[in-house]
Amino acid sequence: MFDTAREFPLGAATTLAELATDPHPRLALLLGAEPVSWVPELGGWLVTRRDLVLEVMRAAEVYTVDDPRFTTARVVGPSMLSTDGPEHARHRGPFADPFRARDVSERFARVIAEETDLLLGPLRGRGTAELRREVAGPLAVAVVAAALGLVEADAAAVLSWYDRIVRAVDDLTAGRPADPEGAVAVGQLRGSVEATLAERRESILVAAAEGGLGVPEVVSNAAVLMFGGIETTEGMIANAALHLLSHPEQLELVRRDPGLVDNAIEESLRLEPAAAVVDRYATRDTQLGRARIRSGDLVVVSIAGANRDPAVFPEPDRYDVRRANARGHLAFAHGPHFCLGAHLARLETRTCMLALLGELPGLRLDSEGSAPPRGLVFRKPLAVRVLWDQHAE
Repeated sequence: MFDTAREFPLGAATTLAELATDPHPRLALLLGAEPVSWVPELGGWLVTRRDLVLEVMRAAEVYTVDDPRFTTARVVGPSMLSTDGPEHARHRGPFADPFRARDVSERFARVIAEETDLLLGPLRGRGTAELRREVAGPLAVAVVAAALGLVEADAAAVLSWYDRIVRAVDDLTAGRPADPEGAVAVGQLRGSVEATLAERRESILVAAAEGGLGVPEVVSNAAVLMFGGIETTEGMIANAALHLLSHPEQLELVRRDPGLVDNAIEESLRLEPAAAVVDRYATRDTQLGRARIRSGDLVVVSIAGANRDPAVFPEPDRYDVRRANARGHLAFAHGPHFCLGAHLARLETRTCMLALLGELPGLRLDSEGSAPPRGLVFRKPLAVRVLWDQHAE
């Protein structure tokens, strides 16, 4: 057994608390000196340099998600999130077409615009709001509910299932027994999926069943879509609003040229990806950088670290809505597990940001009521409190 404190002193000194609160200074140190480092508190390797992160995410045959320790699969069953190779293609394939860029626009643009308008309507006369809980979260839930098209399952039902499934996954990740309500929620989701398949209404779930997936597999992938579509999209919208409103000079650039909003969103994703890390498990002994990875080792890919690699992004800690290569971030992962819902999440965030800037005059951050992003895996601000001018001409 290697002497981790001697070979990887920065990794040995890295704490989960630090990674969950303000990870970026520590990640920068690791990237510069120990780009693949053993972190005892993670119980695995942490990879921070962009080229090495890409190497891990591209090589599913060496670094897999298909491992009994993968907690989401233990709660919802095998899915596109927890399989690799031909099995992964079988799970993911039936869902691919509805989430292509053109199909996303045709299917969801109107729904997103209507839901955004519904959420902003009651706020317009108030002059203040907390954007994460009052806009970003409810919009993400409503769009997922619309995307799944489940029989007798409104946004409230979808949110209830999601909350209980996530709690069960979190319990297992923390080494506790899973909250039994997680299994109850999966059962309720299955009932709605079965009713939807029996009715054969137009739905991406019906299309997946027709594409060869069995009912348990449709259920597990529906749960994965709920998880990704709610948690990460809420974080993406909240982070984008916080970044832009925290930088008045950058906000003014976007106000003068709304065409910059897309790049502003990409730059936010680079600075603070909603999913900061992804887990892989080594299938064999291998070498990554100067680290000797052993078969079965946990390999944690730091998307947050890779997105601030100074070799790719000069002045990596600076928020710049005009950054030419902002879209080179890895916030949606890479390789076979590139986020299926990337186009949908971008459309939701773009629609929401343009509506906020266009309909709430003088929109600005209330720094007293806001908080920075935090979270070990999923990073988003606890609150994004904003103010605007109620009686502007």
